[in-house]
Order: sequence, then structure tokens, then C-alpha cells
Amino acid sequence: MSEGDATRSSAAVSRRRLLGGMASALGTAGLAGCSGENPDERATASDAATGATTETTTRWTTTERAENRDARVGMVYALGGLGDNSFNDMAHAGAKKARERFGISFENAEPTSAEQIPKLQREFASATDPPKDLVCGIGFAQAAGVVSNATEYPDQKFLLVDGVATDESGALLPNVANYTFAEHQGSFQVGLLAGLVTQREFGAGAGQTTGDRTVGFVGGVDVPLIHKFEAGYRAGVARAGDDVEVTSAYAGSFADPDAGERLASEMYADGADVVYHAAGGSGIGVFRAAQKAGRFAIGVDNDQSRSVPEYSDVILASMVKHVDKAVFRSIASLVDRKFRFRVGTVNTLGLLEGGVRAVYGTDLGSAIPDDVTAKLDASRRAIIKNEIEVPTTLS
Repeated sequence: MSEGDATRSSAAVSRRRLLGGMASALGTAGLAGCSGENPDERATASDAATGATTETTTRWTTTERAENRDARVGMVYALGGLGDNSFNDMAHAGAKKARERFGISFENAEPTSAEQIPKLQREFASATDPPKDLVCGIGFAQAAGVVSNATEYPDQKFLLVDGVATDESGALLPNVANYTFAEHQGSFQVGLLAGLVTQREFGAGAGQTTGDRTVGFVGGVDVPLIHKFEAGYRAGVARAGDDVEVTSAYAGSFADPDAGERLASEMYADGADVVYHAAGGSGIGVFRAAQKAGRFAIGVDNDQSRSVPEYSDVILASMVKHVDKAVFRSIASLVDRKFRFRVGTVNTLGLLEGGVRAVYGTDLGSAIPDDVTAKLDASRRAIIKNEIEVPTTLS
């Protein structure tokens, strides 16, 4: 989730799905601005009447002849694409950081359907001019494709985020580095925050509690990974008080802000003070609903009070999931010979490892009472010490 892409509108997200441009840089010579983006960007769109996929090409002013030969990367993003200000943009930020640090090149592919995912992975894995040193599958829907392609291309290194690639016997594939996250732990933290806030009279920014002791959860797609977010959130709310009600609903997509807004609006109308979303681009609609209702929301994956600052007056916090670290660390291990690319392993990042964390909103964080933040600090330490066991599934 890059800050450079954070201002893209949800309309642009729905129009743009396949980004075929190569981003290459040498050190810092050709980088412009704090995000590392170069202003020389040219977009070409196919005639909509032909049904062809819209393609955006990004041109870089620096030469490619000195690019790092051990770090040509293909990025296949989750459904919903770049510009979600959330999960995909966070992965993109990791690749951009690696480009700035090591002078690597990378190409982005944004599938519009699950069927496209293995095909895009295969295109990167079979590339020869130049070949890819690493193919990154971002998101749980990438797992089956990574298994198939990693088996077909045993000499190609893969990164799988939010999944574990195994063969038919259950053994880890030797050419895949698997990264999973303890989303339930971070979700517990923001659930505790929501549960504590809804029990008191609290106003900040554009939001105000109602006294109904109700909070909500909006998921993207109804799958076990998103259940993990909800399970942790519910456990955190319960820790705050037994009499706090939690309502939940799923948008059916990670790229439908209107559905997110509709579901959250219903929750706010029923008395919810805070709604936490794990819905990717659909979560933008949750923020819209919060502003309209004068309530609060909690973001996900990125610090969304920064990535979508137009909603920072209602974003209490975000459950940041550092997909950027998984991408950056994997690329760095290809470049820096001090590190070994950890293929055939499962790397789990939780609160202890800094893979997930609750981050207070830039505008509202200072208004959160000290006794509330103290309880979040205490619970974080207790989870790390295994004194609080956070569920991963819904009961």
C-alpha cells in the first residue's frame, strides 16, 4: 500500500486491473519525491469497445543496464488491485522500498478474476527476457496457482503471502517462501479499543458515541482468512465487556465500496459506534458511512488515517498488517548475501515479530483516553507472553 497510490479513487480502482509497467531504478539517481515515484508516467488505454484490458505503462528515466541482476521481481496482486489503500498497496510499498534501497526492477500484474491469477504467475515464471528472480503471489487466492507453478518451474523462486504452498503429501515446496500473519492478534487489539470506546461517552473529530454499546465488523469475502480477523476482533470486544454487542456482515468483494457503505450504514443505524473493516477497497465505503453517521471506523492493513486522509476524522485506529515487510525482506534476501532466501519455510509474523499492530489514527489518536491506551498496551504484552490466547476461528 504505497502512499503514492493512496489518493487514487475507488472509481479508478474498478477501471484499472492490469498494470504492465516495469519499475526500475538505480540507487537514488532517478527517484523523484519521498515515495520514489518518477513524474514521467504515461498511460495508454485500449478501446473499451474491443473488450481488451486497460493497460497502464510507467516509464522510468533511469537506465536499466545497471539493474541488480539478482532481483528482477514479478508482483501478482490480490483481487481488488492497486489503489485499495490497504492490502495490495502495502505489498506495493514493500517492492518500492526494495527498488529504492537496492535498485531492483519489478513488474506489477493485477488480476480481475481468480482464473487469471495462475496465468499471470506463469507468465512471470516463464519469462526469459529478462527472467524473473522472484515471483510474488499476494493474497490467499494465490495459493493454488503458486503450488501449480512452483511445481512446474522448480528452479523459480516464489513468495506466497497469506498462504502455505505444499505438495500432495503435505510437504512444503522447496522453492516457495511462505508468509502468514497473526491477523487475529492485531484484530484483538482494535476489538478491545472498540469495546472500550463504545462503553463511554466519547467524541472526537467527526464522531460521537451513542451509548448503545454496539460495534460492527465488515468483511470482504466470506472466507476463513477473514473469519480470522473477525474472531480476533470479537475476542477483543468481549475482553472489554460482556454486554457489548457485535454485528457483522460481508460485502462479498474486496473492491465494492458501495457494498461496504451500505452494510456499515445499516450497522450505524442500529446503534453501532465503531465499525472495523477487513474488506480491502470495500472498506472505503465503511469510512464514508462513518462520516455520514457521525460515528467511528477502524481501518486495516495500512494506516488508513494516512492512506485515505479524507476520512481521518472518523478513523480511530487501523490494524496494520505489514505485508510490505514480507515483500521487502524476501527481495532483500536475494540482494544482500548476508541473508538467505527462506524457501521451503513458513514465516509467521504476529505482534511479537512486528507483523501486525494497532496504530491509532493521526487525527483521533491523541483524543483516546489514557486508560484505554494503557489497557491496549497491557493486552499486547499479555498476548506476546501467551497469557491471552486469541482465537483464530469463529465459534
